[in-house]
Amino acid sequence: MPSALPIADPAPADGLLPSSVADGAGERDFGVYVHVPFCRVRCGYCDFNTYTAAEIRGVKQSDYAGQAIAEVALAADVLRRADLPTRAAQTVFFGGGTPTLLPVADLAAMLAAVKDAWGLAPGAEVTTEANPDSVDAASLLAVKRAGFTRVSFGMQSAVPHVLATLERTHDPARVPLVVQWARDAGLQVSLDLIYGTPGESLGDWAASLDLALAQNPDHLSAYALIVEDGTKLARQISRGEVAPPDDDLQADMYDLADASLAAAGFGWYEVSNWARSAENRSRHNLAYWTGQDWWGIGPGAHSHVGGVRWWNVKHPAAYASRLAANESPAAGRETLDPETRRVEAVLLRSRVSDGLPTSLLDAAGRTAVAGLIADGLVEGAAALKGRVVLTRSGRLLADAVVRRLLAD
Repeated sequence: MPSALPIADPAPADGLLPSSVADGAGERDFGVYVHVPFCRVRCGYCDFNTYTAAEIRGVKQSDYAGQAIAEVALAADVLRRADLPTRAAQTVFFGGGTPTLLPVADLAAMLAAVKDAWGLAPGAEVTTEANPDSVDAASLLAVKRAGFTRVSFGMQSAVPHVLATLERTHDPARVPLVVQWARDAGLQVSLDLIYGTPGESLGDWAASLDLALAQNPDHLSAYALIVEDGTKLARQISRGEVAPPDDDLQADMYDLADASLAAAGFGWYEVSNWARSAENRSRHNLAYWTGQDWWGIGPGAHSHVGGVRWWNVKHPAAYASRLAANESPAAGRETLDPETRRVEAVLLRSRVSDGLPTSLLDAAGRTAVAGLIADGLVEGAAALKGRVVLTRSGRLLADAVVRRLLAD
């Protein structure tokens, strides 16, 4: 089942935000995340807040767009009452789940509600996630006509036995088809891959990279498989039915991915993300990593505005009930103090290729940089210019680098 929500302060029923969120808002971008919590099947490794038809009780998938639109209206009112400046959405991201399980008309209606509430900035990035078996040429063309600019396909692997372990349902032969259909529709294309699945060899991973790169995507994400507590995969590993991921093999797989992508003309811009050019980077995800503002629509969605973070109730029935009662669906929230915001900035900005400004480090952190350079984990030339940029070895040990930068 999906992981539990954090424990924090209760959120007010009207969703009202403190006046402090307006401080410096004109210097921050605003984006919108729309969570669509439906999947055709539940993958054994996944702990996202998603539900199959058999797991849903008390709500209908066909009602979801109207509920999300109701939260958009509530969000617009909350932000207006907080005296935030009018900001058009720079990015909109539909994730899940599988957003493309909904009719394109529902996706279009939710996007139109976002546009009506805040407007879309010129050149706004509008993305939907999709599984290769959840779209066809006609639906992708309709997605483009609805105003989407980008599609992110959950390819995960090109190897059937790896997909079977992950419980992914698509045929890898479909990937070239959906990419071509997306390109024909005029959409930018991102491919998501997972490496380190039990039973996956380095050769298997190379085959997945080869198929992905053969499609000439604009963007590619490659994530190491993490075994999350409470998932089917975690239970299989605990019972000895499946071997746990091998850390050394995952490191070799990351090295292979980075080398292969660099040779194909891709540049890394975040530890797990590469783009063909700066224009092809996921601006929505960069907003998360650089501490911008976003409102998360949907069950379990998280939001952040001006140092206040909150998250919605997880079950779609509870979410629908709150909105039907004209109440905020927020389950809890926290106001981040300056030190917590600094620590989170170090954690996140150290992961991006633009680097972490050394001005965000305390004295001990600045002292640690020299040792990280000596250990080959941080680029010396960038540090001389006041930024901490990870080397490839540093990216493999990013969490350890952060611990040293934050050590007292």
